[in-house]
Amino acid sequence: MSIHPTAIVDPGAKIHSGCEIGPYCTVGANVELGEGCELVSHVVIEGPTKIGADNAFFPFCSVGMAPQDLTYSGEPTRLEIGDHNKIREFVTINRGTVKGGGLTRVGSHVLVMAYTHIAHDCQVGNHVILANAATLGGHVIVEDWAQVGALCPVHHFVRIGTHAFVGGGTTITQDVLPFSKTSAERNTHAFGMNSVGLERRGFSKERLARIHHAYKVLLASKLNTTQALDKLKAEGDLGEDVALLIRFIESSERGVIK
Repeated sequence: MSIHPTAIVDPGAKIHSGCEIGPYCTVGANVELGEGCELVSHVVIEGPTKIGADNAFFPFCSVGMAPQDLTYSGEPTRLEIGDHNKIREFVTINRGTVKGGGLTRVGSHVLVMAYTHIAHDCQVGNHVILANAATLGGHVIVEDWAQVGALCPVHHFVRIGTHAFVGGGTTITQDVLPFSKTSAERNTHAFGMNSVGLERRGFSKERLARIHHAYKVLLASKLNTTQALDKLKAEGDLGEDVALLIRFIESSERGVIK
């Protein structure tokens, strides 16, 4: 284990012998660091926080701090972070609240760029990219492979669907459809399928065609959302991706961006 002489590490922290803790870092009690984690410098991690293997924390990020919630009264809520993540400069990730389930979770293979904020009780999936200064309000769910652009504020309790792409500077106040491109050009709305991202991830032409058809029915027809879903379900043989899209819309509590 490599710990710089200027770092402050609480005796109660559980740190794997393969970790590197750089200058002026602070690691509190009830923090668990897995194998191969690196704290570059000036990193603050408080607990209860459990962090997996091979994570890199860059200067001035603050991880596992108390939630920014006026109802929080010091309860031992938690933060969990998976493996192979990069947490860049000035990122803040807060622990959960009792009323929100007590847990904030970040998955694996996630890139969290500079100045991003992940608030209390958020659930961030795997292979997610949060670009510079993306701001997740409390209780936000970001599903696997989603990308949120720079300077995007995301309202409390919003869901961002799997493989969605949100353009920079977009204010998100409703759920973002899976597989979609959503942007704030003029007014915030979905521009159809995230075709470039899906092709890069190896989606077959058949899968792409089915998703594209579903988006034509949802966004380009004169049908309202309920009518569009009924039409898609009546066609049968939806495929897994379209079925997921339909379930996402039907389970939305805030409504979806179309």
